[in-house]
Amino acid sequence: MTPTRRCISVREHGWLSTEPVRATLDCAQVSESAFEYLCRLSEQASRGGARLVQIEGQRRLKLDNFVGVVQTPCGTVLEILPKHHAEAGSLAEARALLRKLLEAVLDLPARGVGAAALQLFEAPLSEWVLGRFLRELDTLLGRGLRFDYQRVEEELPFMRGQLDLNQQLRQPPGRQHRFHVRHEVYLPDRPENRLLKRALERARTSTQDPENWRLAQELSSRMLEIPPSRQLKQDFRAWGTDRLLAHYRPVRPWCELILGEHMPLALAGDFEGLSMLFPMEKLFERYVARWLQRRLVADVTLRTPARFKSLCTQQDQPIFQLEPDLFISRGGEHWVLDTKWKLLDGQDRAAKYGLSQADFYQLYAYGQKYLGGAGRMALIYPRTESFRTPLAPFEFNAGLRLEVLPFDLDRDELVGDERMGLPYRAARLAA
Repeated sequence: MTPTRRCISVREHGWLSTEPVRATLDCAQVSESAFEYLCRLSEQASRGGARLVQIEGQRRLKLDNFVGVVQTPCGTVLEILPKHHAEAGSLAEARALLRKLLEAVLDLPARGVGAAALQLFEAPLSEWVLGRFLRELDTLLGRGLRFDYQRVEEELPFMRGQLDLNQQLRQPPGRQHRFHVRHEVYLPDRPENRLLKRALERARTSTQDPENWRLAQELSSRMLEIPPSRQLKQDFRAWGTDRLLAHYRPVRPWCELILGEHMPLALAGDFEGLSMLFPMEKLFERYVARWLQRRLVADVTLRTPARFKSLCTQQDQPIFQLEPDLFISRGGEHWVLDTKWKLLDGQDRAAKYGLSQADFYQLYAYGQKYLGGAGRMALIYPRTESFRTPLAPFEFNAGLRLEVLPFDLDRDELVGDERMGLPYRAARLAA
């Protein structure tokens, strides 16, 4: 088994320090080398417009709103989990929430995994991903790998296939007994199998779970003759979709996740550890969009996001595009919804509940351009112990109203959605 690694679990916006601290979900100690690696990663990510951490001097850094796993060269595995409760909430609940969001947003197969199984699985996110990949790969190998005929040109002491006459005529004296031939060999060296082998190698060297390690070793011996992929993007583009490869579909999302192809944020660097980071606001936005898609009537148009209105024009050309997260239309009715991953305090009106004035300006612009100055809009935030019920409506004018609604991630429920008059299916309305 690979050397033991140290796993640190914290929530987004938590603190990491190289000095001794009392470990909680919001604060932890890391080694000097892990600290330096995270600083380098953040510097690389900031060049692409993302910010992983806020560096506070030489001893302390604050995590931003990315969630997932980062593995450092020194062996530290940093698990960053969602913070959907200000104070309450356990490690198991945060892990279960993140796994649920990823399964829904990334269309990961959920075979044989119910809510109870998710709650009982206490391993870090990385072990969950590796375990699911290994079990899907085991099922695939049980059904058989796809082979292909490949043209081989080689020199043999006997005839096989077709003689390459041009090469044979150039044969030097004393080697006339050797034959230059072309023939086809039935091999498993396909793009799909190369990618699975590459992901399996990463899983085998990354896992710390004895059962995952045992299964990875067994699968490695069964895929011994397959070379690992050296050109990930090219091989993923060449992944076949015909019916003969239908049994490959369940394993592909897990393979993409392990090899970084499912990642909103690409981590650059020489170290190739198992790292996967996701912006939490995007996970929340896409999860709410999927939730709505399952509940709205069939003739509704849902755009996520909408991109057909701009704030103004210049020389008859649109400028400053307006992009609400969710735009719902049915006939002549329209709704604008925006999601925000932020913890509100529904009792603190003096501090405006934690709402942002800039968000309200943005929603006002959406209302003018997408709804013509009259209609229903909503800002959707995660439901917490301090934000359990909708706030009183905000009136921009007599016809334009904004609701601030909590989305309960534990119960999968948009609290107060009846205020919006959304066109749900009959089963939803009856409920």
